[in-house]
Amino acid sequence: MGSVTDTVVQDDPDLSRARAGDDAAFTRLVAPLRRELHAHCYRMLGSTHDAEDALQEALVRAWKGLPGFEGRSSLRSWLYTVATRTCLTAVERRGRRALPMDVGPASEHVVTGDTPLGEVAWLGPYPDVGLAAGAAAPEARYEQREAVELAFVAACQHLPGNQRAALLLFEVLGFSAAEIAELMQTSTASVNSALQRARRVVAERVPERTQQQTLRELDDARVRAIVTGYSSALERGDAGALVALLTEDVTWSMPPLPHWYRGIDAVTEFAVAVPLGSCGQWRHRPVTANGQPAVAAYLRADGDGPFLPWSINVLTVRDGRIAEVVSFIGAGHFAAFGLPGSVD
Repeated sequence: MGSVTDTVVQDDPDLSRARAGDDAAFTRLVAPLRRELHAHCYRMLGSTHDAEDALQEALVRAWKGLPGFEGRSSLRSWLYTVATRTCLTAVERRGRRALPMDVGPASEHVVTGDTPLGEVAWLGPYPDVGLAAGAAAPEARYEQREAVELAFVAACQHLPGNQRAALLLFEVLGFSAAEIAELMQTSTASVNSALQRARRVVAERVPERTQQQTLRELDDARVRAIVTGYSSALERGDAGALVALLTEDVTWSMPPLPHWYRGIDAVTEFAVAVPLGSCGQWRHRPVTANGQPAVAAYLRADGDGPFLPWSINVLTVRDGRIAEVVSFIGAGHFAAFGLPGSVD
């Protein structure tokens, strides 16, 4: 796999030291690759927390197996091999992650008292700060940020582990079919067959235009205006201002709550009844997640005291408006974004 990021060569002194048992040298070797490896694990597993666990396990395996690294490929490719195999084991153990639209149809009317559906493993948001722009390799079809967008990661969750791995390695990371076959201990023909099936499934579920393409057509000021308008409308309780930002076919979902809403009428009814009506007071911090504009929402439910973490709201934009809101509810999402535990 040829790539400008394959920077570690066989005569690197840190590689020799690491093979001899120097863990500090190993840490230096993997540090430049850690962020992209973590993103790969997230694409495979659909969870920041699972990605962190898988990456830690993969690095332990790599550290223990480094004396056997023969250098037939770059260290980067070898680390991706170890990480992918670790993720495949996790996929077999934990299954796939979902969004509410994978669980059931949209609700026609507001469901009050909606409760989390604990038996579903839910897709989570991804903090993309530090993730490189552009392709990971010249042969890659997807840019790195495109490959963490919600639609793409959610589509990948519908693939069996081997198809998911083959697609990500080939389309996102630029591995050849022969390299993937060696990694997965199968034939090149099997890899090509897996790629064909995986592409068909993903094409059915991912919009033709990625968010990266859409956002590049909007100037930064317009994107900021959308984020600010969304935040301020909720903070002021201004339903009209919020609705003006939405497309006619907008969807709003809130994992781990199973019910979700489609269309301007249903979403407006939900927004007026719940976030604008019965929740409390809001404060927001702009963030980026999954290569998309996003907002961290803090809630003060009782009218006094600090605002506490409530949700990471990932916005999908189309034609200068918000076409989808996915509100990932849970304070546990905030730490990965480097966000405070409360705001005044």
